[in-house]
Amino acid sequence: MITVGNAVMSDDIVENQFVCDLEKCKGACCEEGEYGAPLEDEELEILEMIYVDIEDFLSEEGRKEIEKYGKYGKDPEGEYATPVIKGKECAYAVRTKDGKLQCGIENAYKAGRTTFRKPVSCHLYPIRITKYDHYDALNYHRWHICNPACSLGQSLSVPIYKFVKDALVRKYGREWYQELQETVEKKKR
Repeated sequence: MITVGNAVMSDDIVENQFVCDLEKCKGACCEEGEYGAPLEDEELEILEMIYVDIEDFLSEEGRKEIEKYGKYGKDPEGEYATPVIKGKECAYAVRTKDGKLQCGIENAYKAGRTTFRKPVSCHLYPIRITKYDHYDALNYHRWHICNPACSLGQSLSVPIYKFVKDALVRKYGREWYQELQETVEKKKR
């Protein structure tokens, strides 16, 4: 385990490699699973505020689902999550002509329509955070649909914590990430 600030990180995040391979997985993480993407409390208000800026970047089916059920909901454990269409794909996901799923929120971000990139849980994937009273536990979420990402990460020698660097910086800050890198280097010696 690696502890940096109030975050305790599993060694798996340093020892395993990962780079998304959208050509092979087609963005399956946006439609597989039983629930939508986990949301942080502050993201609920953000989704409410930016919806008018992102709705043109969503599918018709996604917009209908959001209009019907709301911009977010709760999973069976009482945690906030994005809504899903027919128990499958995230209502914020859009399918490209070649069959890949992309985040409509992120497409709006790239087009300059919002400063919110996407839910941090999506940005951090394959890391999942469990919040406790005094710390966050960061763990590697293994999922068979990501086998191509593991293979690509191994071929490129990119550890998970480096693959999700931007997301970790977004969540915890640059100084935190710098301390993480230093801690990892010390541990390797």
